[in-house]
Amino acid sequence: MQIGKIVKSNSQVDYVCQINNPGEFSTLPQPHDYAFGTFVRIELGNGSGYLVGLIYNTILMNPEFGNLGPRLSPPSDLEIFSPDYLREQATLVSILAVGQVTRDGEIYQGVPLLAAAVNAAVETMSPGEIRHFHAPSGRLSLAYMPRLLAEKDVIAPHLLLKVVEQLIALFPDQKRQLAVLRGNLAWKAVVTPAG
Repeated sequence: MQIGKIVKSNSQVDYVCQINNPGEFSTLPQPHDYAFGTFVRIELGNGSGYLVGLIYNTILMNPEFGNLGPRLSPPSDLEIFSPDYLREQATLVSILAVGQVTRDGEIYQGVPLLAAAVNAAVETMSPGEIRHFHAPSGRLSLAYMPRLLAEKDVIAPHLLLKVVEQLIALFPDQKRQLAVLRGNLAWKAVVTPAG
């Protein structure tokens, strides 16, 4: 399901996606479609494949907040009398790219070689796509994990905990190993903020 489009990048691996607004698509994404830790795919141009990313932050934009001046028309009348009025409120999500899938289906985990373009479509990944990304050679792989752990952001362990929980459901035969990893990450999530 398409949830939005890329509107900005902060780096080669950090993107901002604007969630689709009412009237842009027939089906609007629901909050659970762009929740923390959701795997998404960002389409690359020219059929080059897609980036694999993780949603790690939500930003609510409301330029009208704090604007207490008089209104010429109430918001309900604007839709009727000014149909071209732009709705400037938006929900933005931050996405951390953790890899890339080429047009040939080759999987690369880590810093992607290609970057997404402005207005690139962002879609949620199916469980099958997530499983395929994490088993490039038929075995479970989390090659992007050290880079995420190296981030000095206190949210990184929580993000990885969410990833591990999803992978336990997708790789039941690896449940014991993933449970050990989950325990280590849970400890790190508690201890790291304490310094």
